[in-house]
Amino acid sequence: MGTEQRSWNTAAALTEDGERGAPASAVRGEEEEEDEAEHVADAVAGSSEVPTSSISIETSLPQEHMKPGIVELCKDLFNKWSSLDDTNFLIEKVSGGITNLLLKVSVREDKETTCLTVRLYGPNTDIVINRERELKAIRYLSAAGFGAKLLGIFGNGMVQSFIEARTLSPEDMSKPQLVAKIARELRKFHQVVISGSKEPQLWNDICKFLDKAVSLKFSDNVKQEKFETISFEEIHGEIAKLKDLTERLNAPVVFCHNDLLSGNLMLSEDEEKLYLIDFEYGSYNYRGYDIGNHFNEFAGLECDYSLYPDKDVQYLFFKNYLQFDKAEVSDEDLEALYVETNTFMLASHIYWAIWALIQAYASPIEFDYLGYFFLRFDEYKKQRDSASPWLGDICQPGGDAVDPSSCLPIDALSLLSLSRSLDFGPCVCFHPSRLQMPIQ
Repeated sequence: MGTEQRSWNTAAALTEDGERGAPASAVRGEEEEEDEAEHVADAVAGSSEVPTSSISIETSLPQEHMKPGIVELCKDLFNKWSSLDDTNFLIEKVSGGITNLLLKVSVREDKETTCLTVRLYGPNTDIVINRERELKAIRYLSAAGFGAKLLGIFGNGMVQSFIEARTLSPEDMSKPQLVAKIARELRKFHQVVISGSKEPQLWNDICKFLDKAVSLKFSDNVKQEKFETISFEEIHGEIAKLKDLTERLNAPVVFCHNDLLSGNLMLSEDEEKLYLIDFEYGSYNYRGYDIGNHFNEFAGLECDYSLYPDKDVQYLFFKNYLQFDKAEVSDEDLEALYVETNTFMLASHIYWAIWALIQAYASPIEFDYLGYFFLRFDEYKKQRDSASPWLGDICQPGGDAVDPSSCLPIDALSLLSLSRSLDFGPCVCFHPSRLQMPIQ
């Protein structure tokens, strides 16, 4: 595939038809309420200063060789420990995922031991993660009672309080009591107000990733050959159609976690307290995207998408989510959120597929990111096409297509007749070219 085929301005191409948004009157009607909540959040989030250090820790070192740097860091951030002997510090590895390295630091003093979490950013992760956005969000979320408390910031990571709880497994996510608990906690999370722009970031982030991905060149010939089999024209077309489709849902925009996999959920030993952690992908986004992405994560590290929650499990989640501020949840409410979530589920596959291309180039971690791209993009296409065989006549090349310019935006409730007419399997979705409503 030639270079000229791989170059375009993704953001411009996806917005050339103009931006859809809420009516100005509706926006103005919500502004006063949002401003008041934002002022309160600003005051709480800014109520304490977080210490900073210029020290960076070399992440490629073996754990035992990291200890001197970690000890120096703790003494630099927290003066009360500056005179402690280095033997008072115990370093343990908590986890090493495909993005960050987490270390537990136990500091022994005369009468007590204090435990901290040191989170080291993976090399080059700032290409796909907005660290400024993350740090800002953590302050607000911590003030609202979410995640670990931010205790310090350093060159390539942060120090947080240590949470005494177990990390959930993918198998835990489908347990009814945890489905309900996660739904209620996510609803509270979506209530947090963070200052600044409230624009959803999904398509902005996807466009940024895609613009980087199209020009990648791998020094590894095997990787380069595999990379060159990717059709960016196809990806671009799918993004444009899916963006148009999701905008017609008029989905609520809230502050989203955007990465609610089992590893970012922790449960206290008595199973009473659930923690949402690790907000590095957090941003304002579409509610349905956050939930749909969470449902995709039922597949676990093995990416077994047969584990995607069925309609009964989804409805249990939706009911607990919506009951936060609704005494009675109607069938129409449940079906509307069902349509919204399972449409945005498709966007989750596209997001992480393109994310994987950037990681394949930039990350030194031993992980088959290119393989992961193909896995997620193939799953996207599989779920896109799984709605019903009767879509074939208009989804296949050469079929009669509806001119998007003759269509009106619609909300999820307008799609209920579609959801009732389809025999959905575990993964429900709608082909973008089907969801068009011609102006009468």
